[in-house]
Amino acid sequence: MTTSDVVENSHPVGHRPPLGPADLAQFIDHTLLRPEATRAEIANTVADAVELGAYCVCVNPVHLPLDIPLRADGTKAVKVCTVVGFPSGAHKTSIKVAEAVQAVADGADEIDMVVDIGAAKERRFDDVRADITAVRAAVPAPTVLKVIVESAVLSDHELIETCRAAADAGADYIKTSTGYHPAGGVTMRSVGIISGTIGGRLGVKASGGLRTAADAMSMITAGASRLGMSHTAEVLDDLLADTGRA
Repeated sequence: MTTSDVVENSHPVGHRPPLGPADLAQFIDHTLLRPEATRAEIANTVADAVELGAYCVCVNPVHLPLDIPLRADGTKAVKVCTVVGFPSGAHKTSIKVAEAVQAVADGADEIDMVVDIGAAKERRFDDVRADITAVRAAVPAPTVLKVIVESAVLSDHELIETCRAAADAGADYIKTSTGYHPAGGVTMRSVGIISGTIGGRLGVKASGGLRTAADAMSMITAGASRLGMSHTAEVLDDLLADTGRA
């Protein structure tokens, strides 16, 4: 399949999924990645993630391990995610590997790693693949590996080939954005291209600028299976209000 074929077929058309707030919460990685975040803010973020019913809580690795309450069956009330090579991706592969290994030792269930964006821009997709492969080998399943591609920076061809490299390397998800690049965050178009490229083989995490229920629903309609956001309470409240108006 060519780049033009993927782009042309990458905008799924469908009705908004009939999700309530509790359903939508299970798509969400409740996130606090501000470098100035304090321990108290991290504790509040964990508490909010649990209270809101989010699937996962995502923080910087310096804050691990997290104090996560357990359900009655002994499982974590919320999964723990952290970032690797964040936010630039311009780290040696050995450093990303060491970060990932330490994070899992510190209790991370999921790793969101940033690709070598410069390599993607230079279309050195073998190097992109090797970078991801090394991290995947260091933190095999059941650890979930999401690959952040910084989609706003890439051309369609670069985005498609980077997604293919991540799939080849054994990633579980493609994540659109760090939320920290001046080029911008997620768009429906980028989610559609990613979804059109990897089909049902990998999940798609939309992140970077999601602040309303309409934002969240549009990304799910475009193909996202996970959402990264810091405004979770506002989004769920917005959905509840929207449901009440329907």
